[in-house]
Amino acid sequence: MSDTMREKLFYAPKNAYTRIDEQTRRAIHNFAEGYKAFLDKSKTERDAVMSVTELAEAHGFVPYGREMKLSAGDRVYTINRNKSILLAVIGKQPMTNGVNILAAHIDAPRLDLKPMPLCEDKKELVYLKTHYYGGIKKYQWTAIPLELRGVVALAGGGVVNVSIGADAGDPVFTITDLLPHLAKQQMSKTLDEGVTGENLRVLIGSIPDTQEEGSDAAKFAILKLLYEKYGITEQDFLSAELSIVPNFPTRDVGLDRSLIGGYGHDDRCCAYPAVQALFDLPTPQKTAVCILADKEEIGSVGATGMQSEYFDNFLASLCGGSDALRECYEHSACLSADVTNAYDPLYGDVCEAQNSSYANYGVCLMKYTGSHGKSGSNDAEAEFIGCLRGIFDEAKVIWQMAELGRVDAGGGGTVAGYMARRNISTIDIGVPVLSMHAPFEVISKLDLYMAQRAMRAFCAMDE
Repeated sequence: MSDTMREKLFYAPKNAYTRIDEQTRRAIHNFAEGYKAFLDKSKTERDAVMSVTELAEAHGFVPYGREMKLSAGDRVYTINRNKSILLAVIGKQPMTNGVNILAAHIDAPRLDLKPMPLCEDKKELVYLKTHYYGGIKKYQWTAIPLELRGVVALAGGGVVNVSIGADAGDPVFTITDLLPHLAKQQMSKTLDEGVTGENLRVLIGSIPDTQEEGSDAAKFAILKLLYEKYGITEQDFLSAELSIVPNFPTRDVGLDRSLIGGYGHDDRCCAYPAVQALFDLPTPQKTAVCILADKEEIGSVGATGMQSEYFDNFLASLCGGSDALRECYEHSACLSADVTNAYDPLYGDVCEAQNSSYANYGVCLMKYTGSHGKSGSNDAEAEFIGCLRGIFDEAKVIWQMAELGRVDAGGGGTVAGYMARRNISTIDIGVPVLSMHAPFEVISKLDLYMAQRAMRAFCAMDE
């Protein structure tokens, strides 16, 4: 068989760095620098909404109001409870012809403070009690630097923004671990049992108030510091959303600087390319919409999750009513932009190599996610995938197709099913991630850049 015929008949993905030019390499690097700055500013969903809002307004987006009369080329955004954001670039065609939707999420696994978090243990050590959010390996959160971010809503009105650990000179916090000399019993347990959820307590102080007699003198001293800095009391924690997140800065990984390490790649490494795709989009034929939702890590629930009707209300307002919205959905398409597992040769036994995604092989399409017989999966239709293949190839997007892992190894879900339930053609697409859900995740700069290229080409789709 001739080499030409072999190339035509066989499908053999390759490391994309073997087939890009120097100009593309520079573009990849420049795009990564903007993303790294975004990630450092966006360690919670509220932070991410603020970051995206600033970027959107710099690119001509304005707050949306129902009374607005929109024309082709207009750029609008709307914010839902400061924890999710929707953006739209109005197209030339009527909304009933459908819209092109990018859907990502901006929450990430973390530790949330309990309603009554402050406690003083024996010998004046003061802790914050936490409840972990999303799927984490609990042991990964011990013995690393941590910071506190979030808001406190006051009973009398007003919201106090809290950020401790992010700025130079700030103190950081940590969760202590047991020394190996005394950890024989701990080390005999499973990884899941070695550190319990209740022991994910964050150390925040140790000096007692010398003017205070009795118990909890160190806790009292911490409360005084919080009151002096933020004007909050212990009761104010009852109406707070405060999170513990890693204190790692986003950094290049590897001598060749081909990778990016940081907290929250899942799923902000898909959210950032999604909004950038809209920013770079000239007036499209079809309206392009991007939703960055909250709560995906715990099932897309709540008023700010992808199951909320806020998205439907926004689209209905753009369409002019619920009847037009149903027709709009029928002709719409969606890229559910979420990360996938990058093949790691150290843990290759949970993957099926021929159907895995690889770092530096491009953005990854996933026909289905789910687990145990595709349970919970969207399972996109072949016709939609064929359409995207043509669009991506024409736009010279480097992409790959994969599944999450071996059939019986486990699985996971995305927002794709909630979008498809609206009668929207939907498929998962995302950046492959190493060490997913760890405090320090790793992605490829090339894959990140190709995600933006793919989303940009999709938003320009007019059929």
